[in-house]
Amino acid sequence: MRIAFVHDYLVQYGGAERVLECLTELYPYAPIYTILHNKDAMHGVFEDKRIYTSYLQNFPFARRWHRIFPLLMPPAIEQFDFSAYDVVVSDSSSYAKGIITGPKTLHICYMHTPMRYAWDDCQKYTRDFYFPRLIKKLIPFAMNYIRLWDKVSADRVDVFVANSNFVARRIKKYYRKDSAVIHPPVDTNNFSVQVLDSNEKFFLMVGRLIAYKRHSVAIRAFNEMKLPLKIIGRGPELKRLQKIAGPTIEFLGRVDDDELKKHYANCQAVIFPQEEDFGIVAIEALASGKPLIAFRGGDIPEHMEEGKMGVFFDKQNSEDIIDAVQRFEKLSFDANYIRSKVLKFDREIFKEKMKEFIEKQVLGSRF
Repeated sequence: MRIAFVHDYLVQYGGAERVLECLTELYPYAPIYTILHNKDAMHGVFEDKRIYTSYLQNFPFARRWHRIFPLLMPPAIEQFDFSAYDVVVSDSSSYAKGIITGPKTLHICYMHTPMRYAWDDCQKYTRDFYFPRLIKKLIPFAMNYIRLWDKVSADRVDVFVANSNFVARRIKKYYRKDSAVIHPPVDTNNFSVQVLDSNEKFFLMVGRLIAYKRHSVAIRAFNEMKLPLKIIGRGPELKRLQKIAGPTIEFLGRVDDDELKKHYANCQAVIFPQEEDFGIVAIEALASGKPLIAFRGGDIPEHMEEGKMGVFFDKQNSEDIIDAVQRFEKLSFDANYIRSKVLKFDREIFKEKMKEFIEKQVLGSRF
């Protein structure tokens, strides 16, 4: 079976890249096609793979500021030739699903979400990523074209796989397509229930410092409660968040895997105020036996039992977070029970499910 993978862009290592990494472990000989590849940002991941990039790879600043080129992304992904392959698996939250394949090539799309900035509030998108003023004015007009292209390109996919039930519903709404659900991989074996090695009591947030993660509402809540909150992650929001943070807020930047495990083990709970399509950080916390204080949105309510695995709040504001923390402090939690509920998301289980799904689709196709 001749197989290839397509990825939106390799410019950071996150949840989508973990999926791609697992897929390349299943089919190590398969090449990767992507719009852009920033080798330095990948920290050695995919270094031994054949990677083909689009014409945008040679554009000045494109690898760092790829979001300012939305109108150039569709032709960039459409330029690739897949006539030599029996199967192409696209790993997509934006453009990768828009590849053009011939009638003899099976196209399976693992979708992290339908393109959020096309279908959700594009004004919010421009605010979240701090575009220059001229770009901000042009984006709403560009989005009309992007939405049309996105809908048309979804029709090119033969089979959709959604990363969560939440995303499956979005695929149905925007593309009118059904999808199987296979949750993304989490290294659950890298996390475990540990005995606390510190008397320090603190809450924890983990993730890139970008606006939609809603660090600011959590910071304001913990400023008011005067409780310690540690924040792991880097991103464009750092300076703004530091300005509003009080003395109980600590920014730790990027930490290595051992430090991350230690902070999960020692925290009281992980604060999760954002809406996520799946939420790998949340699953890592639960795999460490730690409860969540989480916004009741996205895919998290599918996996967290309130009162047994954490506490929900319904509005993304500091008042609701304060109320949730106060409710949390009156409860007790079984760390081993919390961990047991998320072991189904382990990366090896993901690989087994994806391999079985791909092979089933190939057997059922016209090959």
